[in-house]
Amino acid sequence: MHLYQAGMPLALLTEWLGHTDPETTLIYAHADREMKRQALAKATGGISAGPPPLPIWHDREDIIQQLCGLTN
Repeated sequence: MHLYQAGMPLALLTEWLGHTDPETTLIYAHADREMKRQALAKATGGISAGPPPLPIWHDREDIIQQLCGLTN
């Protein structure tokens, strides 16, 4: 577990432990919360998941009325 948590690839760990089937290694290898956080940060480029940006029609009554077909 310590090698896996330190970043050793699962395939290399499987070979190093002498397991012929990677499924055997998966019995022992579990990603902890920190590993999941790092993987998510790497996948998202470190972008924090904040609230989505406001739409362009936010606080624009003229656009809202036009979208609803109330004005031309």
